[in-house]
Amino acid sequence: METLRENIASSNSQQTDKTGQRSNPSRLAFATLFLKYSAMFWFIAILVGQWLFFYYIMAFYGYSVISDNMQIWNRWEPMGSTPFEEGDTLGNWAFAAHAVGAGIVAFGGALQLIPKVRTHAPRFHRINGYVYLLTVLCLALSGFYLSWVRDKSPDLLSAVGTSINGVCILVFAYFTVVTARARNIKDHRKWAIRLFLVSNAQWLLRVGVFSYLITGTVLGASPSFGDPFFPMWTFGCFVIPLATAQLYFYASERRNIALKYIAGGTLVTLTVLMCIGVAGLTPFLMQLLGDEPISF
Repeated sequence: METLRENIASSNSQQTDKTGQRSNPSRLAFATLFLKYSAMFWFIAILVGQWLFFYYIMAFYGYSVISDNMQIWNRWEPMGSTPFEEGDTLGNWAFAAHAVGAGIVAFGGALQLIPKVRTHAPRFHRINGYVYLLTVLCLALSGFYLSWVRDKSPDLLSAVGTSINGVCILVFAYFTVVTARARNIKDHRKWAIRLFLVSNAQWLLRVGVFSYLITGTVLGASPSFGDPFFPMWTFGCFVIPLATAQLYFYASERRNIALKYIAGGTLVTLTVLMCIGVAGLTPFLMQLLGDEPISF
């Protein structure tokens, strides 16, 4: 009888999470799977979106540099952006490096997050990681130059947002390297994900804009570029992904069923909104590759 009581007590203690709440093993397993597949949904969606963006970057900016036709960058003028300036050789090349670097980050960054690549191709993972880190550092530095020296940000708020994002890139890159050298794989993975998010903030900025415009229109609103969303999204494009990643990390390490559902639901919701943005942004970017006037 005493042994039976001990077994029951042991079983009860194993079904209690760190917050003191009891958790049904089957419910906990389902919640864990939901969180896992929510993260997979996010990763697949961002992988597709990033590689479509990589194609655009190389076809538009990369080809324009090779063909010595940087003037084509100013097809962005209907959106209030004229990246090419006649006679500004240094500035034009800095922008070219920044744009092409964003393409390299879009393609190679996602590969760094695939566990099987790290496991089965460690040499490639290491080399690609060095290239990726060097590229994001160049992105951060060129972003500072373009925002404050060349003065190509749309406004002061955008320049401040870009600079804060650049500082995050530098800090997160440092911790990504430090944890890798210390063989602290768990923390290295977390810092690598954070670095990936802030390195792609400008892509997320554009995706978020199109998602807002499309979603708002579908819901019967009349979204416009004067809405409060736009100055807030200048910072939200990296703050919200970072906060969501932190929620995911926390939920993954806890046995709290409700927390796992909240984190998974947040991931699914944001991923759906991201997919809407990608569906709107990609056709617009394809317009830039043609000769027809830009319509928006």
